[in-house]
Amino acid sequence: MYTSTNIGYPYIGEEREWKKALEAFWRNDLTEGAFQAKLKDIRLARIDKQLKQGIDFVTIGDFTLYDRVLDTAVMFGLIPKRFEWLGGKVNLQTYYGIARGSKEAVASEMTKWFNTNYHYIVPEYEGQLLQITENTLLADFLEAKEAFNIKAKPTIIGPYTFFKLTKGYDKLSQVEYLLALLPLYVQVIQELVEAGASWIQLEEPAFVTTLDEAEVKLIHEIYSQLAIAVPQAKLLLQTYFDSMSAYESLITLPVQGIGLDFIHGHSANMEALRQFGFPQDKILAAGIINGRDIWRANLAEVCSTVKAIEQLSQAKELWLQPSCSLQHVPITVEHEIKLEPVLKNALAFADEKVAEIVEVTKYLQGQDDASKHKISDSMKAIEALKNHPIRNNQTIQQMIQNVSIEDFERHSDFHTRQRMQQQALQLPLFPTTTIGSFPQSEAVKRTRNAWRKKQLSNEAYEAFLAEETKRWIGIQEELDLDVLVHGEFERTDMVEYFGEKLTGFAFTEKAWVVSYGSRCVKPPIIYGDVVWEAPITVRETVYAQSLTKRFVKGMLTGPVTILNWSFVRDDISRKAVAYQIALALRQEVEALEAAGIAIIQVDEPALREGLPLRKEQWGAYLEWAVNAFKLATASVKDITQIHTHMCYCEFNDFIEPISALDADVISIETSRSHGELISSLQVNPYSKGIGLGVYDIHSPRVPSEDEMLGIMKDSLQVLSSNQFWVNPDCGLKTRREPETVAALANMVAAAKTLRQHVHHSIS
Repeated sequence: MYTSTNIGYPYIGEEREWKKALEAFWRNDLTEGAFQAKLKDIRLARIDKQLKQGIDFVTIGDFTLYDRVLDTAVMFGLIPKRFEWLGGKVNLQTYYGIARGSKEAVASEMTKWFNTNYHYIVPEYEGQLLQITENTLLADFLEAKEAFNIKAKPTIIGPYTFFKLTKGYDKLSQVEYLLALLPLYVQVIQELVEAGASWIQLEEPAFVTTLDEAEVKLIHEIYSQLAIAVPQAKLLLQTYFDSMSAYESLITLPVQGIGLDFIHGHSANMEALRQFGFPQDKILAAGIINGRDIWRANLAEVCSTVKAIEQLSQAKELWLQPSCSLQHVPITVEHEIKLEPVLKNALAFADEKVAEIVEVTKYLQGQDDASKHKISDSMKAIEALKNHPIRNNQTIQQMIQNVSIEDFERHSDFHTRQRMQQQALQLPLFPTTTIGSFPQSEAVKRTRNAWRKKQLSNEAYEAFLAEETKRWIGIQEELDLDVLVHGEFERTDMVEYFGEKLTGFAFTEKAWVVSYGSRCVKPPIIYGDVVWEAPITVRETVYAQSLTKRFVKGMLTGPVTILNWSFVRDDISRKAVAYQIALALRQEVEALEAAGIAIIQVDEPALREGLPLRKEQWGAYLEWAVNAFKLATASVKDITQIHTHMCYCEFNDFIEPISALDADVISIETSRSHGELISSLQVNPYSKGIGLGVYDIHSPRVPSEDEMLGIMKDSLQVLSSNQFWVNPDCGLKTRREPETVAALANMVAAAKTLRQHVHHSIS
């Protein structure tokens, strides 16, 4: 028996209705009542669309006000004490304060959701008395039941994964935290069962990470407690992003269904089925359509995979679904009217992936003859793209074959380069700079939009950009920053901008996905061989440098970030694509250096998120990912200073790969997790130049000089004064000008105070 279902569906809306409503509410353009009404409309429209596509079992609880991990934390009363919550239902002011910060309190930390480009808000346990503030899952379940007369499948972040994502507890308090957490899960599940929920999905992506014996034992204890407390509940244990660890043990958990990813965990999950079988008293939810890419599936191969799963598992029932939530892909290909037909025909976004699930289910059930033709069509579409000339550039393919070890190495070691660069650049102690972008004002967005619509000439647009660059060079000089940037006003997105200038990329009009909060991006599509054709950033950088005697950084996005923040062709290895991008950027770096740019920043904020979820698989990825960065940057002279930037990831176990990049200076986020990084650097010292982001740009809050000075002084516990740079934790594109200028003024003042402090200590 086959049932079509979904793990989760995008909440953004086809026209980004969710984002627009959220930001209108933040601007006070929508009342809370109107805002909530708009969100209800979006929630119900998503369900209605899936039902009309023929999905058998709809999921609810995959919607959010900002972030689902934050939703779960707030539902459980896990409110940081600094927000002075007094109990009861959590109001939106407090909810969004945790996410974005407020005048009184800093935001909670934000980090990547496993190995994706989505960022979640990290729960904080401080010994609070946990309680159910509001069973939002129950409300969503009843809402769907009333609107559509269905019993949808509620989904929630599972207890083990939520426990592992939380910060604040230690070995002594973790038992206390779990004992407080589990009764809340029991209450939520019990109330859903009483309301008529036939199945409840517990998302446990942490089950695909490396698990030791103690962790497996803890998982068994958690699920045994749930089974004892709510024996009548039918629980679907849902894993994704890789194969399930400790398979032989975890399939015995007291749950009624298990979801496995047969895309990213295909080989290991299939082997586990061969070795250990599958419990005959459980349903198997099989992730058979890739929920993280945008390529049409070969439905004939998918059907063969389902048959193989069925034969190996002998499961009493198969649920067919995507490999993970579809929130990681855009909503529909339908609106992409400008894409090349051969490419467009090979694409599948969320709606198309739901349709694929439905078609495969119908075909296997023998219900629909038309599904046979659709299976055949999928094979033809894939073959047509495979034979496209853009995938068969012999020149770049030969260049990749010719890459040698020497291409990855700088001419001299770091300490030799550092002496030469210090002499050439003559920068003060604790040089101040920014990460690259400055606020994209309404005027910038409006002018770019007019230019794209051909309502403004190229000459007029370039004149506007030049004037905005000149204005911000002046602002930076007035602020007395040491190393300047041109501001990136010509760039909509740090990946899209470069992709537009390279071959092998395609761009969409409405293929948005959420990165964090209301921040949405349109990842480029790398569908062909990548080739550099002409300088990309040289003109803007050289112009900015002509306006000042201070150094202006060249600003590029690194090869691994371009790879990880794009939808990538699946017919060759990711390593091969990364090396193609790296060779293109190498030519751009050399062009900047030839034009007299002395400092070049090649950002790699997404390096870590590409890591496999199993630590034992990290080595192979890091070897080619680090080499891709070095391939892009290693050919410059010793005197040219290479910077890079990373943000929002756990650095405690990542210092060694960061050092292996051999960048002269790295800037990293530390404002939300400063203490942890300082502790990490005490254990794993870092010898190259480093800028610890001293304030959080994702919050409108302007930190004081003293606050930033405190972070800087703490940093000197683990860094020497000649390696420490001062900068914000990320680019400033999303901030407004007044708060940006105020925060940077405080940052520069703090750096000057620190210089005086150090000089005074020396004297």
